[in-house]
Amino acid sequence: MTAAGGVMARLGRPSLARRLVILAVGWSFAALVISAVVLALLFQQAALRRFDAQLSDLIDNLISGSTVEGGEVLAPALTDLRALRAYSGRYWAITEPKPGGGVRTLVPSRSLWDSELTVPSDLPARLRAQPSKPIAFDGPGPQPGERLRLVARWTTIPGRETPLIFVAAENRLPIDREVRNFLTATAIFFALLSGGLIVAVFVQVRVGLEPLFRLRSEVAEVRRGKAERLQGAYPTELAPLTDELNALVAHNQETVERQRTHVGNLAHALKTPISVMITEASQRPGALADVVTRQADVMRQQVDHHLRRARAAARSQGQGERTPVAEVLDELSRTLEKIFRSKGVEIDWDAPDDLCFLGERQDFMEIAGNAMENAGKFGRRRVRVRAEAAGPERMRLTVEDDGPGLTPEQREAMVQRGARLDENAPGSGLGLSIIDELARAYRGELMLGESRLGGLLVSVDLPRAEA
Repeated sequence: MTAAGGVMARLGRPSLARRLVILAVGWSFAALVISAVVLALLFQQAALRRFDAQLSDLIDNLISGSTVEGGEVLAPALTDLRALRAYSGRYWAITEPKPGGGVRTLVPSRSLWDSELTVPSDLPARLRAQPSKPIAFDGPGPQPGERLRLVARWTTIPGRETPLIFVAAENRLPIDREVRNFLTATAIFFALLSGGLIVAVFVQVRVGLEPLFRLRSEVAEVRRGKAERLQGAYPTELAPLTDELNALVAHNQETVERQRTHVGNLAHALKTPISVMITEASQRPGALADVVTRQADVMRQQVDHHLRRARAAARSQGQGERTPVAEVLDELSRTLEKIFRSKGVEIDWDAPDDLCFLGERQDFMEIAGNAMENAGKFGRRRVRVRAEAAGPERMRLTVEDDGPGLTPEQREAMVQRGARLDENAPGSGLGLSIIDELARAYRGELMLGESRLGGLLVSVDLPRAEA
């Protein structure tokens, strides 16, 4: 998988926190939107009812003050100045139903001037069906683009048998403006409330899932060798899980120790008979003794090979241990310089003080020791050792010498996956098979190349313990 593919895979993983946040934000947003719409509708209906009540009061004044003289309907002298000013937006009219539908204006307000109020043709029929109930509706005004709110009532007055329809109207621009202002204020308020709720949801999810995040960190510390078990106090919902994890860690440690014991017993059980065979064969010289000695020596090498891999694999599967790299390199350098003092070998090593190998000290000493010993043995005078971090969880150890090195064909043959590194091959140096076995046991890799000093470059990728 490429790096981009790995990032996409991580982004595509289901997240409990993201799921909770999305659900909470979704429901909160839906609830806020519905609440805002309902509030806006309720406010609009309340404003219209108040508006209709004012128009009904105007109709009541008209009805109470209207009279009939000589068969003509006379309107009262109202004190509403807006109804006296032409096209002021406040209108009224006293009408009567026409036989074919619609109404005929008998007495208009002065504000209508030479216009008439437009009402639906079925208004008389609707009012006749409920004579005591006023009907409110919207309609066009006398001015272009003007919208009116109208209220009509069916009634009779003394001195006239034919029923009358009293209509009052007013420009609904003020009520529309009031509703818009309310909607704007409501939208701003709910937007701020939504932002606050989103922040509250994030905080709630973070605080609610904090024990899970803490559990993940503590499990990682156990895996990296910083802790032996989970020790935090967790809620009752997570306590059974932490108990099971601690039991699993203890069982894993017990299994690893049992494997080490079995490996040691197997080593003792096999090495002793092989040593006896070699000893007995050496005491009886001859062709058969030579064959037995050679084959027994091969058997011993194979036993050492597989037991070493088994021990390293068992340790790598167990609890992580931290081995300071600089401390080991310093100890090995001083020891090997004494061993190769006759050659005048100088070992130049460098490693960060906080760099640690995620594994046992003995295994790292075998890896670094064999690589440095080969360099001192096959190099001339100079050996350079470098250890550095190669990522959050990986480190790299490189050992160079100024010896004859290996040909590209030899290096390629030795780094092929699964190939056995022959310790006796010319120029390969002793211990490369040990390095390869231990590196693979720790899911690492041995790489060979050409050193800038002129000899062999041994590079080992290993797990790194975080600081």
